[in-house]
Amino acid sequence: MFVVDSPIGPLGVAVSGDTVVGVQFGARPGASAVHPAAQQLRAYFAGELTDFSVPFEMRGGSDFERAVWGEIAKIPYGEMITYGAIATALGDPGAARAVGTACNHNPIPVIVPCHRVVGAGGKMVGFGGGLDRKRQLLELEARISLARAWG
Repeated sequence: MFVVDSPIGPLGVAVSGDTVVGVQFGARPGASAVHPAAQQLRAYFAGELTDFSVPFEMRGGSDFERAVWGEIAKIPYGEMITYGAIATALGDPGAARAVGTACNHNPIPVIVPCHRVVGAGGKMVGFGGGLDRKRQLLELEARISLARAWG
């Protein structure tokens, strides 16, 4: 595991070869790396990258969690979707809470952008990294999206 310094605190990144297998909030400061994942995370936080291309592998999780993570991975940069919308997309409109739990178990946050999932009406609820980090990530993406739109 190596550490990437970011505006939301140090991120621990676990890799297997070139493949990211985990991202952890609040990692202890440690050795940084030249790994492509580190480079892409730094570019993301600098507002220079909107789509990660580094390979990742979602390890563990139930079939439902893996399906939720797959839906989360499709959310475009700078956009948000509700827990209920993901539940509906998976064919179980009543499973919004279960979607929230699956988001909390996402082993690769930021790269698989569970911060883009919000409560009904855009309400800021739940995030494994804490609501302050979620807000910062959403604000970063909104700021960069606006800057690109206005050129």
